[in-house]
Amino acid sequence: MVDSVETEVPPLAGYTVGITAARRADELAVLLERRGANVVHGPAIRIVPLPDDAELQAATEGMIADPVDYVVVTTGIGFRGWVEAAEGWGLGTDLLGILGKADVFARGPKAKGAVRAAGLVESWSPASESNSEVLEYLLNSGVDGKRVAVQLHGEPLPNFVNSLRDAGAEVVEISVYRWTLPADVGPLERLLDAVLAGSIDALTFTSAPAAASLLAMAQRQGRREAFLDVLRGPVLPVCVGSVTAGPLMDAGIPVVQPDRPRIGALARSVATELPARATRLRVGDVQLELRGQGAVVDGVLRVVPPAPMAVLRALSVTPGKVLSRPALIGVLRRHSGRDGDVDAHAVETAIARLRSALGDSTLVQTVVKRGYRLAIPV
Repeated sequence: MVDSVETEVPPLAGYTVGITAARRADELAVLLERRGANVVHGPAIRIVPLPDDAELQAATEGMIADPVDYVVVTTGIGFRGWVEAAEGWGLGTDLLGILGKADVFARGPKAKGAVRAAGLVESWSPASESNSEVLEYLLNSGVDGKRVAVQLHGEPLPNFVNSLRDAGAEVVEISVYRWTLPADVGPLERLLDAVLAGSIDALTFTSAPAAASLLAMAQRQGRREAFLDVLRGPVLPVCVGSVTAGPLMDAGIPVVQPDRPRIGALARSVATELPARATRLRVGDVQLELRGQGAVVDGVLRVVPPAPMAVLRALSVTPGKVLSRPALIGVLRRHSGRDGDVDAHAVETAIARLRSALGDSTLVQTVVKRGYRLAIPV
């Protein structure tokens, strides 16, 4: 029986998308699944709040004793956590008093909302919701001799902080949360395995620590270069914003980013970019579109098993050209990761399963004593 969908094919049907987010992963998964995607979740980090952290308390007490001129609020959850921690130490009123006298710069709407919920009013917030625009604004305003507090959210911002210091500012880094590996790393390891096995078509990131954590895991397992290779090739890396993209871009990985750093915009970017990468061919009398785990044949999604899908991709590289059985044996060996256990019979089996999955045996032709080809005029 051939699996198919007779209605209009959703943009992500036939694709598998990996999610590395710790927070709001369910929300992102729903948005992707509504567009037809199969979702694999492997949280790359765990958020650890630090209400009892001596370093955070010392930084807060230092601000109260020596007030700052500017305060940069990067995240709403981080700012709220800072205020709550200060209240737990009996410093909440003093902290809000100091912040009320400083110029407060909120990176985005959530940061702005947290600032206002605390009874404060921001001095300025960028339309782009980016740290880079906040930095540019501060540098243009002049920070020489100013004392600037920068609220961090788990990940250091070395370029941001160093640029302020180079411009003459005294910077106080306020680290409210830290990131660590999940208590159970099994789902993340399985996600990494799936990426390297070619089972994931797009990999999404919503925080820089998640990207750094996955790179570090690949490094520990001795698979970093292989991981980077697939992110430069068949797997589409999609980041919610420029800060999130930082660790990947530093590793030389080109990434896709939405126009706005939002979960919804991230899902829309995946739904736009993955179909744009699809191979489309006229084969016989039908229109064929290759997707991650299947093919759309004249508007009908056909689920194709992994080995036949590897054969179909190989045949589509040079449409209409004949691929010999030895060449297809090599394709199946690379797909399986094994040098042995693949012979001419395995090729014949994969071809038969491919024809069955496509629902039309005439789309893949046998060329006697030579091999196989797609039914495209040469």
